[in-house]
Amino acid sequence: MSETTAHLALPFLMAAQAQKHVTHNEALRMLDSMVQLSVLDRHLTAPPAVPAEGARYIVPANATALWAGWGNSVACWLDGAWTRFMPAPGWLAWVVDEAQVLVWIGSAWVPMISAMGFVAQGAAVAVAKGPDGGTTGMAVTEQTLSGLSGASRDSAIVIPDRAIVLGVSSRTVTAVTGATSYDCGIAGEPAKFGGSLGVAAGSTNRGVIGPQAFYADTKIRLTARGGNFTGGAVRIAIHMLTVGLPS
Repeated sequence: MSETTAHLALPFLMAAQAQKHVTHNEALRMLDSMVQLSVLDRHLTAPPAVPAEGARYIVPANATALWAGWGNSVACWLDGAWTRFMPAPGWLAWVVDEAQVLVWIGSAWVPMISAMGFVAQGAAVAVAKGPDGGTTGMAVTEQTLSGLSGASRDSAIVIPDRAIVLGVSSRTVTAVTGATSYDCGIAGEPAKFGGSLGVAAGSTNRGVIGPQAFYADTKIRLTARGGNFTGGAVRIAIHMLTVGLPS
């Protein structure tokens, strides 16, 4: 019979063994280190000088000093020394400084969203990725245009070159003054994403188009109607698809 368990290599208590508490406590220490695994960092190339008891790290491939040769292992500081734990495929680890879960797939630690094919929420995400790194993505970029004045106002954010735009949405955050309404569009097409939009606070518009590809960085323009802008704030959001090049 093996002296350790099949998966976590926890030591068994053996018949007629003396000081069984030593083996039992060793197994508890190993379980405490590996179960509900949470590591502080995975990029330190050398052990921290003053680690806290029980502190755990994923060791990078180029680690030095006492971690040399421990690449991709989990290092845990226990009773004044580093203990190495070799991961098995399927191990999960929460990385504190990155706020994400990694999965050991047998050759590398990869984000769970990649390993499982999940789509994460974010300002820009890849929804499809080819074996050579080409991506199809979705993105949204937002800006609040405040202190409106004059005949028009251009955004600081832009529709990126080679983006495919689905639309630009808008919300009047603070009542617009001076104008009786406004258009949302681009230079040369002032109402492309909506015309005669409401100036009252809370007015909204979902400016869906085409979709349409753009071939140069393009600003969004708000154009006053019925008079120039003298105040107010409008929040805009550009909704688009992105195309990422293969490596």
